[in-house]
Amino acid sequence: MPSVSPNLAAAMAESVKAVADALGRILPQSDFPEKKLFDAMRYGALGGGKRLRPFLVLSSARIFGVSDDCALRAAAAVECVHCYSLVHDDLPAMDNADLRRGQPTVHKKYDEATAVLAGDALLTLAFEILSDPRTHEDPQVRCKLVTALAS
Repeated sequence: MPSVSPNLAAAMAESVKAVADALGRILPQSDFPEKKLFDAMRYGALGGGKRLRPFLVLSSARIFGVSDDCALRAAAAVECVHCYSLVHDDLPAMDNADLRRGQPTVHKKYDEATAVLAGDALLTLAFEILSDPRTHEDPQVRCKLVTALAS
């Protein structure tokens, strides 16, 4: 495997931290009955990974002069979709995986029903993030982002 340049490795590491921090702020938390679901969502989305997709979003956004705050929210949305796909892929009806990134999968740590709901909620959250005015002030841009992600 070819080595990664130090500049690229540093940029990717910076992106990983920025996206993890953004997801940590965006993902819901609660002490009420929905706590289990929110904890499962956070577990599925904050469990590490290379975060390559968000890195590509952030890097592309910089090329086009998109503000870091807007780009970070779009990157977080893309990562929510990716994490949703992993949570659902690990389910017994799919790959029936016990581990993801060396840790118990969401359905093993919680239960199958909670994993289904957590994945569904991560997918829905991605669209909520993109449709939020904090992602972009222009509603036309937000609609285009939602459409692009849906496509």
